[in-house]
Amino acid sequence: MAEMSFLSARGGAPPVSLSHAIEQGLAPDGGLYIPTRLPKADARNFAAASDLPEIAALNLAAFFAGDRLQPLLGEIAAAALHIPAPTTPIEACRDPLFVLELYHGPTAAFKDFGARFLAESLQRLEAPARPHPLTILVATSGDTGGAVAAAFHRRPWARVVILFPKGLVSPRQEQQLTCWGDNVLSLRIDGTFDDCQRMVKDAFRDPKLSQRHRFSSANSINIGRLLPQMVYYIASSVDISIRTGMNPSYIVPAGNLGNALAAVWTRAMGFPIARIILAHNINRTVPDFLETGKWQPRPSIPTLASAMDVGNPSNMERLRALYPTWDAIREQLSADSVDDATIRARIGEDFMQYGREWCPHTATAAEVYSRLSAAERRGHPWVVVATAHPAKFNDIVEPIIVKPVAVPHSLVQLLKLPRHCVDLPPTLEALAATL
Repeated sequence: MAEMSFLSARGGAPPVSLSHAIEQGLAPDGGLYIPTRLPKADARNFAAASDLPEIAALNLAAFFAGDRLQPLLGEIAAAALHIPAPTTPIEACRDPLFVLELYHGPTAAFKDFGARFLAESLQRLEAPARPHPLTILVATSGDTGGAVAAAFHRRPWARVVILFPKGLVSPRQEQQLTCWGDNVLSLRIDGTFDDCQRMVKDAFRDPKLSQRHRFSSANSINIGRLLPQMVYYIASSVDISIRTGMNPSYIVPAGNLGNALAAVWTRAMGFPIARIILAHNINRTVPDFLETGKWQPRPSIPTLASAMDVGNPSNMERLRALYPTWDAIREQLSADSVDDATIRARIGEDFMQYGREWCPHTATAAEVYSRLSAAERRGHPWVVVATAHPAKFNDIVEPIIVKPVAVPHSLVQLLKLPRHCVDLPPTLEALAATL
């Protein structure tokens, strides 16, 4: 198996190993690391594995080729990915409709897969004799920070610094961001997610600050967070194609585009995925780009689907590196947006029709599915990607469906813990002083 190297999507940095890309998070030119090539899937492996750790060991091996983590991939996957990710049919729907449930991990969101995999990878890269801990710097619009905190909590070689926008995450999300203490520092920023993301990127680009604190990232800008997210798309697409004899299409709730890009890379490798549609809230940067060809980032707008409140999605540069022209991207993806009133209506309607409880993010995907024509819905299997448990958004969901949402055991335990956080203005100077 040929050795794999990783380049900056901006083209201004030399190729590096996977380990280096994971440790650094962001390339020196500010770009996101991408593989020099996307390996092609071996059809013989499609049905050869029975669970996510085995699927990861088989199908991520080419990305690890030649790296010092290569012989450890199996144990990393075994430690990180024993999380259920079932693709379940919606029995009440007459058309072939499924839900990819990604909320069964310790913080009840899809971010658990990538965060745990990244933590296990870095655990094996960190030398115990290093004098200062690695600082995991994370901007979060809701779910990433909690998953990263859970994955890295009490690992002595790491310090986690979480930046989240004040008043723009749900109460239970904020609890998950601030209940840790120990080696986790939670910073409540007086601004938007875009301010948090800008502060993180500015910190990475400051050479003195970065060197002093040994920054690494656990956002989806880190290739170590992104690769394991491909595993559940591999598992799901192969499963549905075997069960139905047809390639499924996916509707993915989209914010910073990490989860969507994992689906795109999975399909580009040759796994059986038909269409991919991005479901956005009213932060329309990506849908407008696909309509007009003009990339116009803008300040994010707060919505019910808070984890998707992103006005300048970082992973667009990885997508454009894979498909360099507007026409090429439009051939591969489509996108739609959903406003808050429609999110509420979809939560209520699908609970009545299907008996399913959606978080606001999953409801955006369910709404986009409902907008497909009857012929499209009937033609082949569709999969709505459920990215978070509705119990994380009980204040939104319960008044609509008029019943309590059962709280997963892992979330119950976190809700009992005391909060710890520091309020900061949205400036690099404030972040540097706090660090």
